[in-house]
Amino acid sequence: MADTAAPPQAGPARWLVVIIPYLWLLLFFAAPFLIILKISLSDTAIAMPPYLPVFEGPGMLGDFVRQLDLENYSFLLEDPLYLQSYLSSLRIAAISTALLLLIGYPIALAMARAPNSLRPTLVMLVILPFWTSFLIRVYAWIGILKPEGLLTVFLQALGLLGPDEQVQIYRTDIAVFIGIVYSYLPFMVLPLYAALEKMDGTLLEAASDLGCPPWKAFWRITFPLSLPGVVAGSMICFIPITGEFVIPDLLGGAQTLMIGKTLWTEFFGNRDWPLASAVAVLLLLVLVVPIMIFQNQQQKVR
Repeated sequence: MADTAAPPQAGPARWLVVIIPYLWLLLFFAAPFLIILKISLSDTAIAMPPYLPVFEGPGMLGDFVRQLDLENYSFLLEDPLYLQSYLSSLRIAAISTALLLLIGYPIALAMARAPNSLRPTLVMLVILPFWTSFLIRVYAWIGILKPEGLLTVFLQALGLLGPDEQVQIYRTDIAVFIGIVYSYLPFMVLPLYAALEKMDGTLLEAASDLGCPPWKAFWRITFPLSLPGVVAGSMICFIPITGEFVIPDLLGGAQTLMIGKTLWTEFFGNRDWPLASAVAVLLLLVLVVPIMIFQNQQQKVR
């Protein structure tokens, strides 16, 4: 009988490769989340840190646990401001993601159908904005959209606006959508391009030979095959947009209510760390659903 080879033993290097990602998640996700969760169950105090109780050792664990409560979560459920912030954030994130998909899909499709020699240049042009600071790019939109900004000057030069007329976009939700779509467009285009670039072009040729019109071939062949890229791009955009702070703060007005601004106000304006932590924990729970959808879609692709 032929000797069967023994299975390779898992050496230290192999275990190290497996352990490092779990250590990374433990140190930079699980541990901070548990700290935030603990603070969300605490009470505000004029002290440093500005909350009680503070863990002082294993011997005081019983008293420490008894002082924790759900008062901050009860307050969030009773105050309509926070519910409005969550709903407004989800609304803005959903509309922005839809706009990103409508704009990014044609761009990605054109890139995927461009000549092979031109594709690297097109990809570089998509990621080119990342070479400039995100904050500087948002401030540039202030100079464009403010009433006396470049957009007003340009439209006046074209004769579309009178000498005394101005574009009233700055400090509105429209300005927020413009800033979000501009900033997150590469995150939508690149996953779509990766999915469309791998598609077999002979499928479209076969559909054309069988008399299928181009629009029907797109909906029956191209779009279904690109669904992994659609889901990936949508989740990559939707999740961070929901907690976005910089763009609504710089381009949005007082009526632009998003949970990122509310969170910042509670932490740094009101210095209410326990309530702000409760807001952050609920935000994470709200985003668990799209994260699970994204992970499920990724497993199907594999």
